[in-house]
Amino acid sequence: MTELVLPQHTNALGTVFGGTVMAWIDIAAAIAAQRHCGKTVVTAAVDDLTFVGALRLGDIARISARVNATFRSSVEVAVTVEQEDLRTMARSICVDALLTFVALDEKQKPTSVPPLVLENADDHAHSAAAHSRREARLARRTHPKT
Repeated sequence: MTELVLPQHTNALGTVFGGTVMAWIDIAAAIAAQRHCGKTVVTAAVDDLTFVGALRLGDIARISARVNATFRSSVEVAVTVEQEDLRTMARSICVDALLTFVALDEKQKPTSVPPLVLENADDHAHSAAAHSRREARLARRTHPKT
């Protein structure tokens, strides 16, 4: 996705509201997940969202999403937001995020997703890391903090 940072996206400092960027991330990730699954998906978790740079009024925001791994009824999607300077076309990373989506059937119940075809070493590394994150997330869910 590509967004132009407009005045309604910015705060008093002229930088984009974090919530606006988060909405763009959620949309891009949902599109990637739905394209892979061929089904409606809903956001189940945001495992990581790190702001590393600012987007300013007039910048171009380039939002890229990729499916890292598939599970029984869910997928993990990685999203990167880059700032692109309209004058120089230089790009820098502003945000990295990891989200998990659950695929739904016609009755809005979780349903199976197609497996992800891992084509190269990079794909295998992303998938392995996603499986480790899922295990940690599920462990936290079964052993809540006291």
